[in-house]
Amino acid sequence: MSSFKVFDIAGSALSAQSVRLNTVASNLANADAVSGDPDAVYKARMPVFKALTEPGAPDAAGVQVLGVVESQAAAEKRYEPGHPMADADGYVYAPNVNVVEEMVNMISASRSYQSSVEVMNTAKDLALRTLNLGK
Repeated sequence: MSSFKVFDIAGSALSAQSVRLNTVASNLANADAVSGDPDAVYKARMPVFKALTEPGAPDAAGVQVLGVVESQAAAEKRYEPGHPMADADGYVYAPNVNVVEEMVNMISASRSYQSSVEVMNTAKDLALRTLNLGK
């Protein structure tokens, strides 16, 4: 395995955590949006990752974002007959976004991102020190 492969692995982790952070930001931004139709209301989104590891193939390492999927949980039904978006029965539908869960997810993604940056910085420092050994 090449010593530069660590940059590819850390780079794929940075990219994956960036997608995760953007997804969390989207969920939090839409957490208070309501609709008069349960099918039209915002649905929480989650990224799907795949570890790139194959036995006997050391060059295949890292993480890949397979996509972003919508939650299948039902929207929250609230009785607010005075709301301008209420349906004929007086209900509005709120997104199925759990704000506390999203905040925890954001902290976790942020720390993972920071760790990957530290891995890249450490690998860079080690490479530079190795090059300076011959001087």
